[in-house]
Amino acid sequence: MLQDLPENEVHDIAIAVVLESSTPVDQDWSVYIINLKEEAIDTVIVASKGYGTYEDREVKTSVLRHLIGDIGPLDYKLIEPIKNDLFGLSNEYWLSYYQDGVIYDKKFVFVPESIIEENMIPIPFIGKPGVMIR
Repeated sequence: MLQDLPENEVHDIAIAVVLESSTPVDQDWSVYIINLKEEAIDTVIVASKGYGTYEDREVKTSVLRHLIGDIGPLDYKLIEPIKNDLFGLSNEYWLSYYQDGVIYDKKFVFVPESIIEENMIPIPFIGKPGVMIR
């Protein structure tokens, strides 16, 4: 039965961790979903969680579910703010959405220590630096 389901591949959708502001003492970060398509996507839902090892022990954050709604073509929406204390963990974002009545889903994972200055690029449409996965 599972083999009978169509494989709907996700294209032109990105998740980005964006540096919103920075002071010598603190940095503010946010996670966005970016629709790089020329078409809208509907009923967008994102489940986020963190997991990994911290101080030699396994840790897991709570799973948060975000109903984003619809995202227009070449547009973006905020998923959640994120603390840079969590960058040492794997940060997972499981995305589900509809396009033309067909459901799509994909898992995006920022591995530990991947959200660093060397990996930052200008994020499309947002105009701020960040790390993006497509």
